Amino acid sequence: MKYTRRKFLYTVGAGSALLTMPSLASFAQTVSPNKKLGIALVGLGNYASILGRALQETTTCYLAGIVTGTPEKAVRWKTQYNIPDANIYNYETFDRVADNPAIDVIYVVLPNSMHHEFTIRAAKAGKHVFCEKPMAISVLECEEMIGACKQANVRLFIGYRLHSEPYNQAAMKFRTTGVGKLQTVESGFGFPIGDPTQWRLKKALSGGGSLVDVGIYAIQAARYSAGVEPISASAHEEKSDPVKFKEVDDTMRWQLEFPDGVIATSESSYSLRFNRLKITAEKGWFELDPAFGYGGIHGQTDKGPLTFPNINQQAAQMDNFTRCILSSSSSDADGEEGKKDLKVIEAIYRSVKEGKKVMI
Repeated sequence: MKYTRRKFLYTVGAGSALLTMPSLASFAQTVSPNKKLGIALVGLGNYASILGRALQETTTCYLAGIVTGTPEKAVRWKTQYNIPDANIYNYETFDRVADNPAIDVIYVVLPNSMHHEFTIRAAKAGKHVFCEKPMAISVLECEEMIGACKQANVRLFIGYRLHSEPYNQAAMKFRTTGVGKLQTVESGFGFPIGDPTQWRLKKALSGGGSLVDVGIYAIQAARYSAGVEPISASAHEEKSDPVKFKEVDDTMRWQLEFPDGVIATSESSYSLRFNRLKITAEKGWFELDPAFGYGGIHGQTDKGPLTFPNINQQAAQMDNFTRCILSSSSSDADGEEGKKDLKVIEAIYRSVKEGKKVMI
């Protein structure tokens, strides 16, 4: 069975809740707070299909348009979601979206190496951007994307759906609940990737293997559990199949050191299956297993089981981002957050290459 990362996530996950930060007046937009913003999805792969369904449940935004290089997909999506011909683009005509007032937001759901180009093109077209993770394939690309959006006075958000998910939100707050000094974080996400011909195994498209694909969840978990940025990384790589994983990494294992002495031990894999997060502190512990999927997340602490709802994470994420635009509020899932993850990813790859601990 061809088992892609997206299919795996869909079978193990679904949920979300709103999480925003204080007001940011510098991003004020001339939009009515009662307006539903129109979103155009760029790239109609499997995850875009999940987003398309989620947009039927959102309250502050809706599916307004699509961008695809496959005419058959355009016909299918047009029929399924009643999308006007004027709101359907291909990659060559994409820039004409600048003249379409029905589309307020571009959601970039393309292979990782294309995030940079289409985020910048969307910004130049005057559209806000939701970009899937990883934000880009280098810190430099992240900086250019952030700069383009600032110059165009549009907002940039990264698809960190777990920032809007109740169990992971609880993980973010655990260190503040009277448990004393944080001690360790353990996080990992892996699955057998299947199809050896898919784009995720081609470095020119993906920018990397399991680390950038699912390892980024483990990095995020370590960072939001600790509440500060790591200062060093030590890592090594294991390949279960040198042919299949010729271009990208398979299993990656790493440690992040934080300035307060907390050590995060994490792993990612395209050949092993795991999906967990555990935080230990002086006076308690917190655990999610499974931790990072679209639904069916389960958790417990030393005080007992957690009983948050599992809801549609994608719908809540898009509503959350849209409310940030409409209310001129900031978000903890913006371009700067995406760049922080790329800094860690680059350090992990550098540690593997150099065979030693490196500073971030």
